[in-house]
Amino acid sequence: MKFIIQKDYLVQSVQDVMKAITSRTTIPILTGIKIVATDEGVTLTGSDSDISIESFIPKEENDIEIVEIQKTGSIVLQAKFFSEIVKKLPTNQVEIEVDQLQTVIRSGKSEFNLNGLDSEEYPHLPELSEQNILKIPTDILKNIIKQTVFAVSTSETRPVLTGVNWKVENGDLICIATDSHRLALRKAKINSNEEETYNIVIPGKSLNELNRILDDDNESVEIVITENQILFKTKHILFFSRLLEGNYPDTNRLIPTESKTDIIVNAKEFLQAIDRASLLAREGRNNVVKFATLSENVIEISSFTPEIGKVVEELISESISGEELKISFSAKYMMDALKALEGTEIKISFTGAMRPFVIHPINDDAILQLILPVRTY
Repeated sequence: MKFIIQKDYLVQSVQDVMKAITSRTTIPILTGIKIVATDEGVTLTGSDSDISIESFIPKEENDIEIVEIQKTGSIVLQAKFFSEIVKKLPTNQVEIEVDQLQTVIRSGKSEFNLNGLDSEEYPHLPELSEQNILKIPTDILKNIIKQTVFAVSTSETRPVLTGVNWKVENGDLICIATDSHRLALRKAKINSNEEETYNIVIPGKSLNELNRILDDDNESVEIVITENQILFKTKHILFFSRLLEGNYPDTNRLIPTESKTDIIVNAKEFLQAIDRASLLAREGRNNVVKFATLSENVIEISSFTPEIGKVVEELISESISGEELKISFSAKYMMDALKALEGTEIKISFTGAMRPFVIHPINDDAILQLILPVRTY
């Protein structure tokens, strides 16, 4: 194998596939990056067997030559060393040549020799049939991930809760994440075959890595789902993830349909007030703030930690309707939820001091956050 490639394209591709590589793998060859040169261009692959990322660098793009292929072939190189070398090469032209398993990397006056591994021993990526492709614009997909993935569980006691539940029916995508103390829900229209229905759970870790790789544009991402794998395809990247096994709990009955107290408030002001109140609560083990409605649309946010002190702040809301309310909740959960919501005005609907409450932007049913209160009063 022998090719000459533009350094910046190579660096970007290496960075993308590195997101799937971990040193903790039990399969030694997976600590490497697989490099394949064909007549079309160069493909890099990284995998930890849960996530696999394939990045393709075409021979040319927009009539600019990126790779000159002199001899096709393939090799697996130690990811840790290869990624560091590529980043620090002196010139923008990189030549990579493989003879048996000996690999030479040249750039300017610099030359590295690396021992490679046989690419035949690298696990094959799953072949997914592409009959049923879902399509979704990249910017919407990134938003969906951002607005749900933070609420997945970090505890392995119920593995299915460490993922985000994606349901597809009638051209609607419904994404739900919960760690059983809070819940994030986001709906979106997607381009799909109307008869297609799916109910899958994607590991939160996979979605976080996918989000880092996706560009901020509105080009479509193609999605292919099988029984135990999901594939996200963009122009030059294939991102495979295994799916989590097990049935995701039915969360519909958690979401209250009526409310006793409704508050409309400016999301940014509310977030900043919660942030200030949590300054003293953070040291406590549960980071709890108290929230109370006062007269004339005033809400009071306070927090008290015996060893440190207390903080009280009043905030004018746009409107308060319904019963008076005192409730306590985790400041962190509230701040996470507020950061995920889009929109300046939000509505918070309470059904009592010990019942879950719901936050969503005014005039937008596509996104919802639910938080369970903490018993302190």
